Amino acid sequence: MIGQLAGRSLLHLLDFTPQEIEGLLDLAARVKKERIDGRRPQRFQGMTLAMIFEKRSTRTRCAFETAFGEEGGHPVFLSTSDIQLGGKETVEDTARVLGRMFDGIQFRGFSQRTVEILAEYSGKPVFNGLTDDFHPTQALADIMTLREAFGTTAGRTLTYIGDGRNNVAASLIIICAKLGIECRIISPGELQPPADLLDTVRSFAAAGTHVSSDPADAAGSDAVYTDVWVSMGEESQQQQRTALLQPYQVNASLMQLAGPDCIFLHCLPAVVGQEVTKEVFEGSTSRIWDQAENRKHTIKAVMLATMADPE
Repeated sequence: MIGQLAGRSLLHLLDFTPQEIEGLLDLAARVKKERIDGRRPQRFQGMTLAMIFEKRSTRTRCAFETAFGEEGGHPVFLSTSDIQLGGKETVEDTARVLGRMFDGIQFRGFSQRTVEILAEYSGKPVFNGLTDDFHPTQALADIMTLREAFGTTAGRTLTYIGDGRNNVAASLIIICAKLGIECRIISPGELQPPADLLDTVRSFAAAGTHVSSDPADAAGSDAVYTDVWVSMGEESQQQQRTALLQPYQVNASLMQLAGPDCIFLHCLPAVVGQEVTKEVFEGSTSRIWDQAENRKHTIKAVMLATMADPE
């Protein structure tokens, strides 16, 4: 399946089959082992990657730059203050220019439509490093971490608690539906996933997607996942969100309810003391640092599968 991904873009995971996603996860595990063993194949040698950032980043930027650079490629960081994207130049025209100069494009920003236009007009693989709608590279790293913790993912239960209509929740819903993982979204009614996304995934889901407003529904989970209560660009809603989401904090009591073998996941950055207590964040059930590292390995796998020869 990996061989069929050459030239493909990763805009979201709806376009990828379960077999393709599993293939990417297998490849990510392989490249992670290569790095642990000290091997550095130069599979991106002579290649270039444009990295467009409208939003700040730690893990996404570092993962793309190191994954591409340590294999001989040349990543070029481009903030919106460096280029004319959507300013004096349309996104379509920027895509045409970058497509003639680079082998691939990464975009992290606001509008999903921007990453779609880049893919449509550049003629090169485009990778969604985060938009307001989706965060597919994060979801791949999340499920890689789940795999490492339990050996397999089919039949597992992942519970996301907090803001259920953000990009992380949306991508988790999709990847869980594709891979046969039961996905529970626990959120206040105002912040539950959009109905059209739920209808879409339920049309192909290999396992159930359940939405609830009751934190007690985390019982019997293999993983409990949360994210910040206020996403980038929504800072003005800090006070309102804090009051709304306080009952959805991940704390020791919730983890105990979830089950004795349940792990804790967070995409980071975290506001410790809000969505998660320090006890859980720093505790023995936490797999957040594995999760953060796995951003690099899953991103490298995606770029190898679409831009180079993974062998």
